[in-house]
Amino acid sequence: MDKSDPPLYGAADPPTEKTQPTRPAPDGGQGPSAAPAGEPTPTVGAAPEPEREPEPEPESEQFDAAPVVAATPPASAPFAADGPAWAHGHPVPLLDRLDKDQIKDLLVRASKVAGIVFCAWFSVALLLIAVFRFVNPPITSLMVLKWLGGAGLEQEWVPLESISPNLRRAVIVSEDGRFCRHWGIDFGEIAAALKRTSNGVPRGASTITMQVAKNLFLWPAKSYVRKVLEVPLTYAIELMWPKRRILEVYLNIAEWGPGIFGAEAGARAHFSRSARRLNGRQAALLAVALPNPRTRNAGRPGSWTSRRATVIQRRAAHAQSAASCAETGG
Repeated sequence: MDKSDPPLYGAADPPTEKTQPTRPAPDGGQGPSAAPAGEPTPTVGAAPEPEREPEPEPESEQFDAAPVVAATPPASAPFAADGPAWAHGHPVPLLDRLDKDQIKDLLVRASKVAGIVFCAWFSVALLLIAVFRFVNPPITSLMVLKWLGGAGLEQEWVPLESISPNLRRAVIVSEDGRFCRHWGIDFGEIAAALKRTSNGVPRGASTITMQVAKNLFLWPAKSYVRKVLEVPLTYAIELMWPKRRILEVYLNIAEWGPGIFGAEAGARAHFSRSARRLNGRQAALLAVALPNPRTRNAGRPGSWTSRRATVIQRRAAHAQSAASCAETGG
């Protein structure tokens, strides 16, 4: 380096600025007070710097509080077994959303509604039973059900005098041997039916009066509910109708084939003759077909139907008094 070159800053302390010597203050003070630490010393004769406006303090950001919503985990995510179902994305059953008092209240209300409906239905049934004591039923619930199932309706009402005594006795012997000796329900036959059921040979114990109640107001399917409803209807019919009327209505509303109702329509469909002219064999075949007229054809009987008809024909011939209560109007 040439000696004439000025020294580089950094190798030694940088040169200090020359300042004017301070003059003694007129009041004897020491002159301008020293500048606070960290601020540059003002230069004499320099224009004063403008005062800076204080910078505003940054306002704190405010956010609207959003409602906290529980996140629903995906269906595949594991969850605690004791957690509520709604917390895991599963629908909550209705009974789980109701407390015991609400469930009890619903059951009480449902029971009241069911009781009102039953009382209304039973009142209408009692009124119709009273009317049918003198007026022939124009249609039955069994006919309506068969018609809704697609079957036709063929029926011709005839008085009891126009039905062969052979058919009257055969039906009583086959369907209800104690017809003239009970008040609608044969408890002896019910006990025998229960015994046969325990031995693996189930068989119904419905009397003719019970079948009238079923065909008029109920449905053909076997159920305990239907049996319970049959009991008060059966006693009402026995109370209001004589035996003769019960047998007359039954023989005119019983089903003797698909869509074939009544003894007159059955006799003409299977034997091409009126119910008045049925002989013992034909009457027995019709009586045997009554429990299941869709599979037992009285006009073209199978081997079992034919054998059973022979038994019924023999028993009816020796039971001339089986329909005595119907003959005398009792």
